[in-house]
Amino acid sequence: MTLNYQDVVTADLSSFTDVAAAWEKMGERFGELKTNYAQNVQGVLANGSWQGQAFGAQQNSAAAIAFEFQAAKTEALAIASLLTDAQTELTRLQKAVKNLVADAEKKEYKVDSFGKATYVGYDNLSPQERYVFQHDPDHTRLLADAREKAQGWTDQIAKAVKAVDDADQSVKRALSRATSDASIDGIGIGGFNTQAEGDLAKAGKPDPKPGKKDGWVAETDSEASGPAVGTDASGPNIGKGKLAEAEAHADLGRAKAEGTLTNAPMELAGEAEAYAGAKASAAAGVTNEGAQAEAKAFAGGEASASGTADAGPVGVYGRAEAMAGVEAGVNAQAGVDGVALGAEAFAGAKAAVGAGADTGGIGVGVTAEGWAGPGAEASLNASKDANDVWHFGPKVGISPGLGGAVGFEFTVDPGKVVNTVGDAASWVGDGLGSLF
Repeated sequence: MTLNYQDVVTADLSSFTDVAAAWEKMGERFGELKTNYAQNVQGVLANGSWQGQAFGAQQNSAAAIAFEFQAAKTEALAIASLLTDAQTELTRLQKAVKNLVADAEKKEYKVDSFGKATYVGYDNLSPQERYVFQHDPDHTRLLADAREKAQGWTDQIAKAVKAVDDADQSVKRALSRATSDASIDGIGIGGFNTQAEGDLAKAGKPDPKPGKKDGWVAETDSEASGPAVGTDASGPNIGKGKLAEAEAHADLGRAKAEGTLTNAPMELAGEAEAYAGAKASAAAGVTNEGAQAEAKAFAGGEASASGTADAGPVGVYGRAEAMAGVEAGVNAQAGVDGVALGAEAFAGAKAAVGAGADTGGIGVGVTAEGWAGPGAEASLNASKDANDVWHFGPKVGISPGLGGAVGFEFTVDPGKVVNTVGDAASWVGDGLGSLF
């Protein structure tokens, strides 16, 4: 069972001390029983007066019993140690959650029974103060800022609660492993665990992810959110070169998933994303890296999927996108990260596909779109993405009712180009070395 906020803040961890002490006492008692059994049973019957097959069978059984007494001591002491470690760790993490809540409350954020923070600082304003606040030019921005900070507190609290749950799951794994005997020693599998580990950090580690027999390693991640409504506005901020920006959204839902499958030097990667709702934004700014201005709006639903396959310096990619709704936008940008010009307007449904290939960091591809609805689009861009990969490409399209758009794209990954050149130089060097 996954622990929630209420589970964490109301848990009483004081009983761990008594329980750990009881297990430790039990372990010591098992040790005493082992000593007494060895002296008063094994020792007495092994005085030499009893011989034969029955004696041999009895001694084998007695040795197994003595072994289990010792194994029981080891297991009980390990559990006592695990419970002591668990109390220390869970108490520390529980305190971290409570401290976060206390810090939030000091800053006038109220935390509900689900761990959600809400700013209540404006609730205590006098009627006159409230009137002044409601007519403040920054009223909308201040409310948005309070919501953003409240979400930050909520996220921190949720993360701290998850840390407690992770530790709790670690304790569960450790106790389960301590009481599981997989050895054929003593009376065999199912007895007491003579190899029980009493260190929580070692015994509570998650099971390793099973690797595929063919050597492929998979990694996945996903997230989802919604419904949600929000607005934000800021600017100007001359120091950062920001003239102004504003954003509003009414999300019905968002979802995203991605994954990779790797078996060096092969790597397969894929990503899918979906959105339903309405959003609009506008921004403008001038910095030492360039100038930028854009405005865009969308209402409807959209989804996309993409994938890549790489083998060393050679790779291929493909993607598909679909949209149903209304969208419009204009964009102009010039700076050290490239230039881009574009305008678009569309109402209806779109479907698009793209494919291309990459060799040594230089790629070329083509895109095609089918449109059902009136619209037009024209763009020309040369820009660098977050991974420092440059993209170049023109695109034009028009649709009085049924139509579409075609485009070409070129990419340059400087890092991959450098690696490819380095590998080539190494191959040449190795080849020359073999000749001489």
